[in-house]
Parts: sequence; structure tokens; C-alpha cells
Amino acid sequence: MLKLNSHSSKFSGNPNRISEKRTQSLNSKGLSLTHLSNDIFRNNNEEGSAPSRNSLTSPESVPSIKPISANDLHKVYLVGICGSGMKALAEYLAGCQCEVIGSDLTKPQTSLKCFQDKGIRIQFGHHIDEFPEQVDCLVYSGAVDENNLERQHAKKLGIPQYSYSQMLGCLMAGKTGVSISGTHGKSTTTAMTATILKKTSLSPSAIIGAQLKKSGTSGWAGSGDLFIAESCEYQRSFLNLKPKFAAILGIETDHFDCFENLEEIKKAFSEFSAQVSPDGVLLVNNQCPASLDAVKSTSAKIETFSCDSDSDWWAADIRKTDQGHRFRVFYQGEYFTEIDLRIPGEHNISNALAAAAISFHAGATKTEIREGLRNFKGIQRRYEHVGSWRGVTLIDDYAHHPTAVRKTLETARTEFSQRRIWCVFQPHQTSRTRALMDEFASSFGQADQILIAPVFAAREENPDDAILASQELSDKISLQSVDSHYSPSLDHILLTLEDEARPGDVIITMGAGNIDQVYHELIRRIQRNYQTGRTDGASHLVKNRGASSDVRRTA
Repeated sequence: MLKLNSHSSKFSGNPNRISEKRTQSLNSKGLSLTHLSNDIFRNNNEEGSAPSRNSLTSPESVPSIKPISANDLHKVYLVGICGSGMKALAEYLAGCQCEVIGSDLTKPQTSLKCFQDKGIRIQFGHHIDEFPEQVDCLVYSGAVDENNLERQHAKKLGIPQYSYSQMLGCLMAGKTGVSISGTHGKSTTTAMTATILKKTSLSPSAIIGAQLKKSGTSGWAGSGDLFIAESCEYQRSFLNLKPKFAAILGIETDHFDCFENLEEIKKAFSEFSAQVSPDGVLLVNNQCPASLDAVKSTSAKIETFSCDSDSDWWAADIRKTDQGHRFRVFYQGEYFTEIDLRIPGEHNISNALAAAAISFHAGATKTEIREGLRNFKGIQRRYEHVGSWRGVTLIDDYAHHPTAVRKTLETARTEFSQRRIWCVFQPHQTSRTRALMDEFASSFGQADQILIAPVFAAREENPDDAILASQELSDKISLQSVDSHYSPSLDHILLTLEDEARPGDVIITMGAGNIDQVYHELIRRIQRNYQTGRTDGASHLVKNRGASSDVRRTA
């Protein structure tokens, strides 16, 4: 068994990738990542632990869901402000001229720049030394429990406290809500919908769980009545929302620390469906039986979408383009418009179709829908081309579910049909990894080289189990005739890539944790070691593939 050493990147067991001599050589040159070390793959539980299964985080002191106007909030304190949803909320509140102050344990550079530009103040660590004397309320992320020092201090001061999803519910209650839900595609479809509607005269507000590539923003305040929010099923948090327009993109088993099986997840989506306004519209994936079952409880008008002509909204005449796909949209049997989608991935056709349908019901014209989707550049960490070095293409993706892993690698294989693809995968949560072990093992078939990092054990406290789960996953992938290896640390991954990646290769970092730091560190290390900087421009196809197991299979 490979054992993690907390003081270096060396490991015991079979060193099938990097020799001890090579590691020592690089460390002697000052190239050890001591500032990141192996902690990059550990969960930091200072933020709190998960609630018990099937429970909502609703302490007795939490206010009920009542309309709140952000214009009436003068100063708000956000605990866990650097989380994706919390960042978007901070941007929205700042756009409403509210003074926003927050705290977090992490220091993501992209968030810091955004906060600085918008006048949002942040402190690192959870302590009360700089806690403001007067705030209207405190909002905390789902990872922050009631034992947090700042929450305890706010309780003593009698400051109202809201969870992130409760605050979303209160803000949406005073607006016309637009909610995008589903196991996959929420962030992209919410971003598409917000991008379309932002170009209209409706001037919507938006809360997106990822940053737009073009602007780097994830939330904003509009002057209109529409309030668009990504709506997540985790901890049943979307039950705090009562939208007029909603979409369910699909339902699969996930979040095993909250839901025991698919039936429990369907029940949560059924409860969410029942909260859509009776005079509203609920859009549902016509190719997902679980979604169709879940919407039976709604009083809203139901419309279906898919690539099949028996749906209310359907995509047809799909053609691949250099940048994405072009397709025609039909609505209730009639031609609606043609979409030129300029982001890769067949799965994004479905996301764009849902965004078009929701945007139309929310008030967008056909022209506005067409132009909005044509100008949509995607969101960060969703098959994002992040650069290249030494002729190697670097891509970063958020995929952490077998379905998403498979679709991402299929997209890569379509784009890079004859090139060697590396997938550097960081599983997210041990419970998910073990519950979907076989599904994960069979989802990497389009990659040539797999490196599996220790599980990013968010909300879980057993680091040994996280290591064992990743080792088991790597072994099972290898049984699928795919070259897979467990990597015990960030150092080890980087050394492997430096030694073995070659011009023409494609490296995809993948996962919902902090695996995206690999490409940042890779570029920094290459700049320092080779003094060539980050190289852009055309990559070179590998001419001599050799006869080893990493040769790309050809049909």
C-alpha cells in the first residue's frame, strides 16, 4: 500500500512513476512545493462538518424565509465568502450598494481581485478581532456550522443569521425568481440564461456558482424584477427558493452524505417542483425518467426539452463547427430559431436549449436568445483551456461525477482525436467515490494516461480512507485497460508530468476540489526551471508514439 508522507513527496510502495533519485535532485534545486505540500489533497475541517443525512441546516435562531430587499441592507457579513455561491452573493450585494465584509480560510487570487475592485473587505481566518460592531445580518456558507467563532459572536450580539440558501430565498421572494437545478449543468445553464437576459431591457440580477470566462464575475445586481439563481439540491437547499420559472436538467444519484439513494433525491426534486409558482413554467429534461417523475407534484405548467421531436422544445439539424455546434430549435412543433453555440461539448446543446426555453418564458426575444448564446464564452473550470507549455495543451475542468467525467473526456477526444490525453483526477468526497466506484472506473475510457490524486474529502474526516478510496479507484481503472496510477501528492503529480508529458499531449486537471492548482504550479515551476515562460501558440502533434501502453488507440 502506498503511504502518504506529510513531510515530502516521497512515498513507500512501488514507485512506478518517479524515482527517489529524481525527487531528491529536484528538491536540491529548490523545487519542492513545501508551501502547498500534500495538504492540497486534505480537507480542512475548520469550516465545519456536514449536517446529518436528510436534515436541513436550520437552527431555531434562523429567520424564516421572508422577502428581503437588498436595497434595505446597509452592511452584511459573509462567513465563507470565497465559496463560489458566496462570492456571487457578495458581488450582488455590493452591486446593490451594500457594504460587504467577509471572512474565509482560503485566499483564491481571482476572488481577491474581484473583491478589491468592488470594495469588498475580507479577513483570512475565522476570528472576531475585526468583526464589525454593527451589521444588518450574517450570512454563512453551507460548510460553516453553528460552532464557528464569528457565528457565536453574532449570536451574542443578536445579529440575524441566514444560511447562503436562505438568503437566496429571501432575496428571490421579493422578485420574479428563475431557478436552474439538476445534477449536471446547473452552473453553465444558469450562466447562459443570465447572459441572454442581461442583454435584454429586463436588467436581471444573477447568482451563478461559477465565474464567467469573459468577465470573471459570477453575480450582479440588475434594476429589473428578474432574479436568476443556480439552485442546488445539496442539503435540500433549493427548497428555500420559490421561483416562477425553473428547470430540472436531469437527476442522478449524488451527494451520498445527504441522500441514501435515487428515490430520496427524486423526493427532494419533487418538493422543489411543488414550490414553482402555479402561474409559472417548469422545464424538464424529457430524456430523464427520474426528472419526469419528480415534476408530477407541480402546479406550474410543465414543458419538456431534449433532442427528440416529441418534446416541447427540441434541437435538430445539429452540426459541429470549429468552436462548438450549430443547431435549430423547435418549439411545440414550430421552427423557433437557429443557435450558433461557440463552446465545445455535445452536452452543452442540451444546456443551451434549456437556457433558450427559460429565457423565452422570462421575456427574451428570439433574437436576444440567439445573440446571447452566440456571444456566450463559457464559465471557468468547465473544459477551460488555460494555456500551454512546451507544446502541451492545458485544460481545467470541474467534473467530479462519473457522467461529467465521461462527457468531458469525450469532448476532449473529439477535439484532440489523435493526441495523447492525460487526465489528472481528484475525486471529491470519499462517500461519492465509493458509492460510484464502478461508474467512475468505466468513465475514463477516452483518456490515455490517468493520474488519481487522494480524494478531496470535503466535509469528511478520515484521510486514510480518502487515500485508500483513490488507490482502489486507480486499480479498477487499470482493469479497464487504461493506464492509471495513484499519485499521493501534488509534488508527485507535477514531477510525473514534467518527466513524461511531451509536445502534443493534452493535460486535463479535473475535480471539484483544488486540483486546478496543478496547472498554476506547473506553469510557475516551468518558468523558474526552464526560464522559457508560459508558451502560447500552436502545439505539435506527437510523431513518434512508440509501442508502449500509452500509444493512442486508433480505429
